[in-house]
Amino acid sequence: MPAQARHPMQEFCRRSEKMGRVELVTWNVMSEDEEYAFFRIKGAIDAYRDRIRDVETVRTFNLTPIDETSFYSYVVHEPREADRMWRQAFVDRNLVVIPPIVYDEDTRMMLTVVGDKDDLQSLIENFPGTFELTVEEVGDYDRRYPTIVADLTDRQLEAIAVAVNVGYYTVPREASLTAVADELGCAESTASNHLRKAEARVMRRLVRRTPPVLV
Repeated sequence: MPAQARHPMQEFCRRSEKMGRVELVTWNVMSEDEEYAFFRIKGAIDAYRDRIRDVETVRTFNLTPIDETSFYSYVVHEPREADRMWRQAFVDRNLVVIPPIVYDEDTRMMLTVVGDKDDLQSLIENFPGTFELTVEEVGDYDRRYPTIVADLTDRQLEAIAVAVNVGYYTVPREASLTAVADELGCAESTASNHLRKAEARVMRRLVRRTPPVLV
């Protein structure tokens, strides 16, 4: 997402060392100049509260802790022109955005869109030039099959993400288990335990999602 289209809180969560994964769980438009959004956020709730207080477009907000490392954020705000433009791209077509929308540290918004193939093709061809659109996967939507990482704990997911980022899973391998443990701030045995449990759960999910091939 280009800099001029990023919301101040998105930029804060991306840049701050105290913040992590951000998911937009649900949202609704109250009027032309007011909408609400409900986020699930991993990070320091106090740092987030201090920053959002200074955002002029935010009218009200409420933060609710989930655990020691994550919280919910309910926000009522004035939509910006970039918000209206992005939303209208979907309203003009018979499409449904399936939450959550995930914001990553590279300013991307990752989401699932369901609709008729002609409408999806029209969305791709006519998406506002302010945004860069990348299609990761196209296929039939079937919610009966949950996401592969659904069984992972936050710590296991964090361990997998760290391992990918440092190069532990590249071929050939670019980083050792020690590097993963250092990034996680734990012992090698603990890091190994997180990874092995996460890998086992992901593999089980993958097998359940994919029909066996009989030879």
